[in-house]
Order: sequence, then C-alpha cells, then structure tokens
Amino acid sequence: MGSKASQIDRLEEIVQLSILYDFYGDLLSDHKKRIFEDYVLNDLSLSEIAEQKGISRQGVYDIVRRCSQELREYESKLLLAHKFRSIIDKINNIKEILQTTKDTGNTDQIHEIEQLADEILKEL
Repeated sequence: MGSKASQIDRLEEIVQLSILYDFYGDLLSDHKKRIFEDYVLNDLSLSEIAEQKGISRQGVYDIVRRCSQELREYESKLLLAHKFRSIIDKINNIKEILQTTKDTGNTDQIHEIEQLADEILKEL
C-alpha cells in the first residue's frame, strides 16, 4: 500500500513541477532546463540523463533538485501559478452561475458574477 501512495505522491509532485515549469521554466539556464525537462517532462531516469549528458547520476539528481527548489521559490515570491488556478476557478464559477441563470431565468445571481469578475480583475 505504501508503494501505491508513494507513486501517487510522485505523480502529484510531477504535475506540480510541470505547472511551475510552465510558468517559470524560462528563468532556468538552458543546461538546467534540458535536464529538468528530460527528468520531469520526458520521464527519463537519472541514469539515462547522466549517460546522455556525460555527467554523474548524482550530478543530474542535484540539478533536478535545485531546479525544483528554484521553481518553488519563484512561485512563493510571484504566486503566478496560484493566481492562475484562482482565476480558472472563478471563471468556472461564473460559467456555472450563468448556466443556472439560463436554466432558471432567475437573474438574482448577476451580482455574484460581477463580484467574481471584479476579483479576477484585481488578480491580474
């Protein structure tokens, strides 16, 4: 059971790092980007990357770990991924309210849509 939980944790971490990479990957050096992409996005093993790049497995591990740390630090300071997720949630909420309004003809929730739109504009 612990193995399955660790696999899920690993997948969640990969998803999180992929999202952070989408926002901040260009801030990494080209060398770090290639190694990070190979490990996180292309799912190559540390050994495979080490062999391709002509560096040690430990060297690859250190680069991936540093990149992960850098990406998390960028997010903690800039919060771009957090703001993006928040905006997506608010837009989905607006769509749900609009659908309910269409279905029922009740326009009482128009004020809620306005508030959500204002919140989105503040986040941008």
